[in-house]
Amino acid sequence: MAYKDLREYLQALEERGLLKRVGEELSPELEIPEVLRQAMYRRGPALLFEKVKGHPGWRVVGNIFGDMDRIRLALGAERLEEIGERLLRPLSAPPPVGLLEKVKAAAEALELGRYMPRYVRSGDVKEVVEEPDLTALPAFKSWPKDAGRYITYGVLITKRGGVYNLGVYRIQILGRGEAIVHAQIHKRASELFAESGGCVDAAIAIGGDPAFLLSAMMPTPYPLDEYLFAGVLRGEGVEVTMGEAVDLYIPARAEAVIEGCIDVKDLRREGPFGDHYGVYDEGGLYPVFKAKALLRRRDPIYYGTVVGPPPLEDAWMGKAVERIFLPILRFLLPEVVDLEMPPHGLYQGIAVVSIRKRYPGHGKKAMMALWGLGHMMALTKILIVVDHDVDVHDWSQVLYAVAQRVDPQRDVVVVPGAHVDVLDPASPTPGYGSKLGIDATRKLPEEYGGRRWPEEPQPDPAAAAKAKEVLRGLGIAL
Repeated sequence: MAYKDLREYLQALEERGLLKRVGEELSPELEIPEVLRQAMYRRGPALLFEKVKGHPGWRVVGNIFGDMDRIRLALGAERLEEIGERLLRPLSAPPPVGLLEKVKAAAEALELGRYMPRYVRSGDVKEVVEEPDLTALPAFKSWPKDAGRYITYGVLITKRGGVYNLGVYRIQILGRGEAIVHAQIHKRASELFAESGGCVDAAIAIGGDPAFLLSAMMPTPYPLDEYLFAGVLRGEGVEVTMGEAVDLYIPARAEAVIEGCIDVKDLRREGPFGDHYGVYDEGGLYPVFKAKALLRRRDPIYYGTVVGPPPLEDAWMGKAVERIFLPILRFLLPEVVDLEMPPHGLYQGIAVVSIRKRYPGHGKKAMMALWGLGHMMALTKILIVVDHDVDVHDWSQVLYAVAQRVDPQRDVVVVPGAHVDVLDPASPTPGYGSKLGIDATRKLPEEYGGRRWPEEPQPDPAAAAKAKEVLRGLGIAL
C-alpha cells in the first residue's frame, strides 16, 4: 500500500499504537530533540508534538522510522529485499524472443511506467504560498553546542541534466532567507554544485509520504532519477507539481517546501553539529541556500529527526538500505550471499559480507569489488568477508570465523590513502584515511601452504538424535 502523504502514514501508526501525542508545549531547541532521542533509545513510539513553543500553527513529529517494523509498514513490504528485486526486474530479464516473451516484456515496461512521477496541476503543499522565513520553521537545535537550529530531515531536490536528485543533508538556518547545505563531497548534489557556476535551483521538502522520505537517503547512483526510485519504493509514482519560484517539480503532498537556489560560490562555515559518530563535527565551508518562496499546508506538520550515538532512527534507516540494496549487490557480485551493517557499527563503519568462495584470493577480490561499488559500500571503513555458511547477523558466528580462519599477516588488508566518510573523527584528514579488510573465509590449499583446510568435526547423527531425546525428557529446551 502506498500512503498518499505523511498524515495517512501517521494515522496508520496511531491505529496500531505506534504513535503517541504530546500535549505539553515544548521547544524545538533542545527539549523536543531530547524527548525524541530518549524515546528512540527506548524503542518507543513515534511522537506527535501538538504545541511547539515559539511556532504557532506548526506541529512536530519524530521517530516515525524508529524500528524495522515501522519501516516495513512505511514501505508496505514484508521483505524489504522485494523492493530491490522490483528495481532489478527489467535489468535481469532475458531478451524477449517469441511472441509471449515480447508480450511479457511489454507488460513489465508498463509496470515500470507505474513508478514514474505523476504530474498534478496543484497540491496540498500550495495551500499557502508566502515570502520565506526559515526562522519560522520549528527546526531543531539538537545538542547544546550545535551552531544553531538545523533542518535535520529536509529533502533537497535538485536537477542535473533533467535527472532529479533527492538527498538528505543537514541544513543550518542562518536567518529568514539563508541556510547552509552540508553537501559532502561524495554526494550527488555535490557533483552538481561542482559543475555549476551560479545559483542552482533547489527546493527543500518538509514531510511527504514515507517512501518519498526514505528514498531521499538511499545511495542511488546518477543517472537514476530519484523520483522514479521513490516510485519504486512506494509501488506507484509520486505526485509532483511545478514549483512556484523554481523550475523544479516538487512533491504535491509535502507538508512544506522552501524554494530557492544554492549559490555554489557563496561558501560559509557550517557547524559544529553533534552527529551520529557521537562527537561534534566541526563542519567546514559549504554553499548557501537562498530562499525565494515558502509553500506549505495551512496546518503543517514538521518532520525532524535527531542524531547521536546509535541506535537512533537513522540506524534503522541504514538497516533498510542494507536490505533493499542486497539484491542489487548480488546482481553485481553474484558471489555475495548476505550483508550485515550493524547499527552500532555506524552503518559505514563496519560491514560483514558472506560469499560463496570459489578460488584463491576470492575473499580479497570481494573486498575490493565492494569498496569500488558506488555510494553504498565505498565509504565502508572495516569490511569482514566470511564463508556462505556463516550467519552474518550472528556476531558469535562472525567472531568465531575471524578467530578460527584469520592469519593477520596473510588475511588482513590495510588500504592507505582511501576515501572515507567526511564525518569519521578517526581519520587524520576529513574524508581521507584508510580502510581495513579481513578475509575470514576458509583457506584453499593455494592460500594455506599447499595444505587442505582441517576437517571440522560433526556429531554422529544417531548420537545427536539420542541426545535431543534425552534432553527433552529432562525438560531442557532445545
